[in-house]
Amino acid sequence: MKSLAILGSTGSIGASTLDIVRQFPEQFKVISLSAGLNIHLLKTQILQFQPKLVSVLNREVAGELQKGLSGVDVEVVYGVEGLIRVATHPDVTLVVSAIVGAVGLIPTLSAIKTGKTVALANKEPLVMAGKIVMEEAGKSGAQILPIDSEHSAIFQSLIGHRKKDIRRLILTASGGPFLNLPVSKLHQVTVQEALNHPHWEMGKKITIDSASLMNKGLEVIEAHWLFDIPVEKIIVRIHPQSIIHSMVEYVDGSIIGQMGIADMRIPISYALSFPERMHLNLAPLDLSKIEPLTFSIPDPEKFPCLRLAYQSMEMGETLPAVLNAANEVAVNGFLEGSIKFTDIPLLIQRVMEEHEIRTVRTIEDILRADQWAREKAKLLIEGKKLC
Repeated sequence: MKSLAILGSTGSIGASTLDIVRQFPEQFKVISLSAGLNIHLLKTQILQFQPKLVSVLNREVAGELQKGLSGVDVEVVYGVEGLIRVATHPDVTLVVSAIVGAVGLIPTLSAIKTGKTVALANKEPLVMAGKIVMEEAGKSGAQILPIDSEHSAIFQSLIGHRKKDIRRLILTASGGPFLNLPVSKLHQVTVQEALNHPHWEMGKKITIDSASLMNKGLEVIEAHWLFDIPVEKIIVRIHPQSIIHSMVEYVDGSIIGQMGIADMRIPISYALSFPERMHLNLAPLDLSKIEPLTFSIPDPEKFPCLRLAYQSMEMGETLPAVLNAANEVAVNGFLEGSIKFTDIPLLIQRVMEEHEIRTVRTIEDILRADQWAREKAKLLIEGKKLC
């Protein structure tokens, strides 16, 4: 039986993970959970899965949660220290890192330092501090298993093959809700339109990233660190049907990919049970009924965020962390109505241009760059100085 910590248990990945635990109670035991503000759902999860430890956003939320848990044997903690405790609980053997955003960096890195297996859905630890994260994994022996459908597909397509035989990694992208919308109309799109993803049900931040293709840019950076492949050998192709989740091209011209329905429980279950597979009660992919599969090169005018992500990796050091922080602020600004959808890449580019790139030696270097970028992005939004 595997003992789990789930960082971000009330989000889409966390809830899907618990759905799998619910189906296979003989294989998994939940030891610790973390959530932000959704204490109603967290309380339901606590009562069902009986974890020993839970963490929430802050002291006030912790107090409110404890009031509703009278007589329940669970310790409630909060803040960054609470997240670290959830991720490093001594009884935990596998940590599902499913927090959205930079807040996942420190607890995920803490779990890796203790040598725990990490099932990684949170992109930001590798985007912000990939070199440090992978070095710590090498020191502790921690195994990192990808949950993202694209990275899981690549991971599966690499098994049994030699790294030296890889020509390219091919990340597929649906293109989001605006794939066929003229560039001239992007400045008019609403938040609700941007959240209307054609295939996947995800949290708001990731859905907006999918619409801008920043999600794919972050995945390129993550793939570089996960699989130790140069960025110039990682390409993105628009695949609107979301059937082939990513591919590996080998030097002999062979391309191996992974296909499946658009359901995150498939890659989650593979990370939880690796190297075995689980008998999921999901509808099979009927190849006789799917529409033709198409692939195209992303339009750089429509999706400038992808270019910015590649640029951040070309220059390296603190710039990917700055890219990520600026994007988080920009997406939040769009969701709140402070900026337009087309302002997202303008804001990110402006912050990147004003950043003085620093050498990364410690995690503190990353955190300082992250904080600087957030403050700069917020100031630019307040001053409406995006270009």
